[in-house]
Amino acid sequence: MKKKSCSLLLVVCVFMLGLTAVSWSADYVGSAKCFKCHKNQYNDFRTSGHPYKLQKAEIAKSWPLPLPKGYTWRDISYVIGGAYKKARYMNKQGYIITASRSGRELKTQYNLETGTWSFYHKGEKKPYDCGRCHTTGFSEEGHQDGLEGIKGTWAFPGVQCEACHGPGSDHLKDYRKFKPVVDRTSARCGKCHIRGSRDKIPASGNFIKHHEQYNELLASPHKELGCVECHNPHKKAEFSIKKECASCHKKQAAAFKGHVMAQVGVKCIDCHMPRATKSAVKKAEYEGDIRSHVFKINLDSSAKMFYTEEKDGKKLKFARGFVTVEYACLNCHKNKDKEWAAAQGKTIHKTKTKK
Repeated sequence: MKKKSCSLLLVVCVFMLGLTAVSWSADYVGSAKCFKCHKNQYNDFRTSGHPYKLQKAEIAKSWPLPLPKGYTWRDISYVIGGAYKKARYMNKQGYIITASRSGRELKTQYNLETGTWSFYHKGEKKPYDCGRCHTTGFSEEGHQDGLEGIKGTWAFPGVQCEACHGPGSDHLKDYRKFKPVVDRTSARCGKCHIRGSRDKIPASGNFIKHHEQYNELLASPHKELGCVECHNPHKKAEFSIKKECASCHKKQAAAFKGHVMAQVGVKCIDCHMPRATKSAVKKAEYEGDIRSHVFKINLDSSAKMFYTEEKDGKKLKFARGFVTVEYACLNCHKNKDKEWAAAQGKTIHKTKTKK
């Protein structure tokens, strides 16, 4: 009887799944199809960084992007990025451009924020193997467009609606029966916003490496929170915040309100989410260009944010689950030292609000 009950329950679950979720046999149709019914979400998505993770040259050439010296748009197959941090370029064979056309040394990564160029895997023959997170409907099999430098194939370049919500052909046919995937867990975002294993935070050059917010979140005091509790995933990062720190941390916010730093415009994220991560450019000794998601500040002036491990004869650098006062304080207080910052930091949330 117990086996029959379990079997019946399984049948019911499968039946209900078929009524409420995208079919396993559905096809990818493209984000433009979503606009008819989901105008607001689509418009927000179009201005976010997601669809710009990868795009064909014939589309990207209309963007305000320069090309590496000596190259023309006839030499480019795809552009990687180009939204608001950096852009890299793929040649007609599908390899990422890392040198001049003649093979000489050349800076080939364009940094949008500063208008500068940087080296990227200088001189290497670098295949494009980022499709798992930069495209929609990715498969590890084959080479997109028959280009040998590209590993894998995809239905659409860039992170389109269906990359998160699943293929939409069945939903278009019958939106009542076939619902899009809606996964609000941080693990869903963590499929791409991660680097290496989830239990470590890779670092390089005294900065956390970029696109690993999931690693950071899991090492933080907020590891139980879902990303979408604070972020609207359809919006551009800086406009995506839907919940302020004070909505949960009322006591700390009330104390901080009376501190001189709050009165001159310093916000919670300036200290607890400093730019300790580098994507494109290093702005100062302790300032990258991406905010950290570890939140916790270690006020010990001797604390070390980074450590190294040796693996297969190579030294690898990782970040701990906190930021130190260099990153939290000294980017603004450049004329002070770590001891001063550590002492001052202990007063921030103890100050009473002035009446």
